[in-house]
Amino acid sequence: MKTLFTTIAILYSLNSALAQTGQVHIEQDKKIEELLKLYKSANSSSEYYRIQVGFGSHAKAQRIKSEVEVDFPDLSSKIDFDSPTYRVRVGRFKNKLDAERKFIEVRAKYPDAMLLKPKKSSK
Repeated sequence: MKTLFTTIAILYSLNSALAQTGQVHIEQDKKIEELLKLYKSANSSSEYYRIQVGFGSHAKAQRIKSEVEVDFPDLSSKIDFDSPTYRVRVGRFKNKLDAERKFIEVRAKYPDAMLLKPKKSSK
């Protein structure tokens, strides 16, 4: 009986001695947060090439958008209201080459598709 208690006591003490506990503290320069904010604002304000796949009433735009999401799940799709019609636009391409490559692919399925250039900013 003594050996059983001794064995349990030894195992418990080994378990406690070998257990690893600790805390991780990361110190980050505040300039990194400023750079991330700057990066996000630059990306949100920059213009992109887009592909317009269709337009019409709200119901028609919803139907076109759902078809595009099935046909091209890798492209982001969005309905923009430009009075008096709703326009379905897909993709966000930073450069013209990528936009034109995807445009050829989209136009095979949607012959009325148009490649839209970014608007010139007045900055």
